[in-house]
Amino acid sequence: MNIIHRKGWEISERDVTPEHLFLNRRSVLKGSAALGLGAIAPAGSALSATYPAPANAKFTGTPTPEDVASRYNNFYEFGLTKRAFVAAEALKPRPWRIKVDGLIDKPFEIEADDLIGKMTLEERIYRLRCVEAWSMVIPWTGFTLKQLVEFAKPSASAKYIRFETFFDPKVASGQRSFFPWPYVEGLTIEEATNDLSLMVTGVYGKQLPNVFGAPLRLMVPWKYGFKSIKSISRISFTDTRPQTFWEAAGPGEYGFWANVNPQVPHPRWSQASEEVVGTADRKPTQIFNGYGEFVADLYKGLEGEKLYM
Repeated sequence: MNIIHRKGWEISERDVTPEHLFLNRRSVLKGSAALGLGAIAPAGSALSATYPAPANAKFTGTPTPEDVASRYNNFYEFGLTKRAFVAAEALKPRPWRIKVDGLIDKPFEIEADDLIGKMTLEERIYRLRCVEAWSMVIPWTGFTLKQLVEFAKPSASAKYIRFETFFDPKVASGQRSFFPWPYVEGLTIEEATNDLSLMVTGVYGKQLPNVFGAPLRLMVPWKYGFKSIKSISRISFTDTRPQTFWEAAGPGEYGFWANVNPQVPHPRWSQASEEVVGTADRKPTQIFNGYGEFVADLYKGLEGEKLYM
């Protein structure tokens, strides 16, 4: 008997998009837009013609329907409910300047579209696992964070990257709350230069809509979703581990690493399983969200750290 040992990040045959549908997905997306499913997309920029980007065949699967994923989303700058897509329409993602500073050769500011235009874009289908114990499958478009690191030319003393979102309470109603705004996240340089780390510029074959964090967000699929900061306005290289937004807001519940682990519960709920949004399914959670083959080595020797909080 031939026993197949499937890799953690691979998706079973029954969940894989049929080839004829995958190859035809661009026309399907256009049809969806005509039906109104693309109504949440922002006004196009000069880069809009670059979408859809070439698909990376290494990362495939059946995406969560766009109208489901775009309407069940956390974006705390725009409130605490899953209806953030409504309030997020107030965001003006263009023009959008990004500051890149800290321990790099020459700190600079750049328009988001100019930065994106310097990078090589591709589409990758990644699983998204929220700390709230739900999950989706999303076709992201973007460039590897490693490309940005190489572009910035950090010094050898840079050990971490700190990401910061915009701060504009007049536009973002959620930023009028008690939370420690602006939203801040961070990665080690080793995590940032891992091939999985993606700077996202688009989704579902088109330019990134507001609710997903336009014009530029992070996606680190082996970590809980709150690590993947949206609407980035500043990227800083530092030798000091940054205190992240949720560490500051809930130090007893959230930590720096936030790697997906079914064996370590959140203080208020289990992480052993997850609800698959848009279905009636609940499935077991995988260590590192199924991407351990790519990232487990990053954490050897760090057993004393709270890696999963």
